[in-house]
Amino acid sequence: MAGGKSKEHVPQLIKQYLNKDTIEPTIVFTEEAGHAHWLAKEASTTHHNIIAVGGDGTVNEVASAVVGSQAALGILPFGSGNGLSRFLSIPMDTTKAIQAINTHHTQTIDAAQLNGQWFFNMAGMGFDAHISHVFAHQKKRGFITYFKSAVSEIISYQSQRYDMVIDGKTYSRDAFMLSFANSSQYGNNAHVSPHASVQDGLLDVCVIKPFPLYRFPEMGLRLFNKTADKSKYVEIIRGKNIQVARNGAGPIHLDGEPQNVGAAIDIKIVPLSLKVIVGSNYSE
Repeated sequence: MAGGKSKEHVPQLIKQYLNKDTIEPTIVFTEEAGHAHWLAKEASTTHHNIIAVGGDGTVNEVASAVVGSQAALGILPFGSGNGLSRFLSIPMDTTKAIQAINTHHTQTIDAAQLNGQWFFNMAGMGFDAHISHVFAHQKKRGFITYFKSAVSEIISYQSQRYDMVIDGKTYSRDAFMLSFANSSQYGNNAHVSPHASVQDGLLDVCVIKPFPLYRFPEMGLRLFNKTADKSKYVEIIRGKNIQVARNGAGPIHLDGEPQNVGAAIDIKIVPLSLKVIVGSNYSE
């Protein structure tokens, strides 16, 4: 379902552009939710490299099976946002992404867990988690649908109080949303934490404070020109171990995939735990 895009032509592109002298591919289409994780888990025990064809949700499902193993994760991006792929300089063009697999330029990056569940790009709660739930039920996918959902929901959304302990230090904040950033961006080159690194052993806790509705366009613009951290409505706190308490159970998202969890949330970084095949232009 990633990005609402058909992937039926991908095997032909793989056949045409993958270097058969060094790579012998096995192509499998998933049949249901969770199938990709099971396939990747089985393949990773034999140290095969696992290439996920899809968006951040598909990447999460596959990477959750590969993390901590000797297998490397590759990505052919097909999602609505492709946040991790973009951060790792993996081309959005499928042919060029296949050619990046041929080069096998690998890096080892950090991963993170929220209440024991893996995420690799971004987790969050508050408005972006609410929109992830709304977006998941839309018939159409893509950035335009996501943007329309955000605009229609922002008028009625209420900020919440969050009590946090970050590496032993206590913070209490009223926040429009909290983002826990491993990479710098949500996807579509919208950077909430422009200086985030996937190799520094830290998460960037991005506190988006309540702001006047008329400043929504400015906040959006800052995401795309990489100046979100310069806004007085954005506070970034870096840490390894993060506990969050909120008023009650509610939505969160893990790499854009929505779910509901309880009021108490525990997040930790797992440094340098995932091997990935990156684009040729990637550098930290």
